[in-house]
Amino acid sequence: MINSQKYIDLEYKYGAHNYHSLPVVLNRGEGIFVWDVDGKKYFDFLSAYSAVNQGHCHPKILEALNVQAEKLTLTSRAFHNDVLGQYEKHITQYFGYDKVLPMNTGVEGGETAIKLCRKWAYEIKKIPENKAKIIFVKGNFWGRTLAAISSSTDPLSTSNFGPFMPGYEIIDYNNIEQLDEALNDPYVAGFMVEPIQGEAGVVVPDEGYLRKAYELCKAKNVLFIADEVQTGIARTGKRLCCDHENFKPDILILGKALSGGVLPVSAILARDEIMLSIRPGEHGSTYGGNPLSCAVAMAALDVVEDENLAQNAFNLGRIFRSKMIQFIEKTELITEVRGKGLLNAIVINDTPESSTAWDICVLMSENGLLAKPTHGNIIRLAPPLIITEEQLLECIGIIEQSVKQHFSK
Repeated sequence: MINSQKYIDLEYKYGAHNYHSLPVVLNRGEGIFVWDVDGKKYFDFLSAYSAVNQGHCHPKILEALNVQAEKLTLTSRAFHNDVLGQYEKHITQYFGYDKVLPMNTGVEGGETAIKLCRKWAYEIKKIPENKAKIIFVKGNFWGRTLAAISSSTDPLSTSNFGPFMPGYEIIDYNNIEQLDEALNDPYVAGFMVEPIQGEAGVVVPDEGYLRKAYELCKAKNVLFIADEVQTGIARTGKRLCCDHENFKPDILILGKALSGGVLPVSAILARDEIMLSIRPGEHGSTYGGNPLSCAVAMAALDVVEDENLAQNAFNLGRIFRSKMIQFIEKTELITEVRGKGLLNAIVINDTPESSTAWDICVLMSENGLLAKPTHGNIIRLAPPLIITEEQLLECIGIIEQSVKQHFSK
């Protein structure tokens, strides 16, 4: 770590202290691998929180980036450009929606969805002015803006950041009875939910919960808003996580892997009735829909389709969970493996306040695999979707080896 430490020290001296990173300094990535400044090679088992589903520096995505970068990168939406319309057609047909509103980051996608839902509520559903409510669930995470943390139940996100945004109601996740009761309020405009809660520790709801929630929303003329920023774009073994239960959300939020990790791109998709409630001057972004991002996003979506990444995630996810279940039977240090596709987590048999999960992640990094704890005692494991079965089995061996090393200390 001779070179690594100087970069870590530089960050500590000049940067805000709002992250607790593993002591690894990366400077190159290719496919499922990354290298640090000292030349050590690692399997990437975080994928930038599922932003790099297509693998690091995918040549097709980089080609689209470079070709467009040499022509035109940004116009703002004050003018039209010749790539935006192509991208809008591409993504709406890809996911089966009428319209898309392009933004940049995942949290902007969430904010846009809430604004869109409120606008629809007042103009179409005719909820009285300033009375519209959005229902969220405990454990949700969609960013750290004030609007996002206003829906959070995590003290780390909310402590000393108030006052918070009104018009939110928070119920239990995976509790269809609570949702049913909350929907009786005629001022409810939308229900926003992650199909699988990523930051909360890859929390998977009961089978049928999402479909039933969607049907309840439909019955009450409430918009079902799916936050698929992390679960979308093949991560869970389907194009969208909602596809596992065969329904299409009223508003779909995408981000992260929409650009293959090359630059920030997010998108909000909806049918005409919802999207056209927003008119000129009511919402926008200088960078949203820029030609560079549009070219990159089209290439990123094509890679997912051309390389059959959803099916690969589905198949290898089953293998991963099967192997880890077998391993759990031989150790008391892991209590559970859970997930869908290649979005998985192992739960460490210790308290969230302990350092066990962190210590195991440090050991895994020393053994050539990068992952990160979430909520103290949970380790999220999400490699790029281009990983092969042979590589996955090698990585499972590293995970098992690292757990055994910790257990033997």
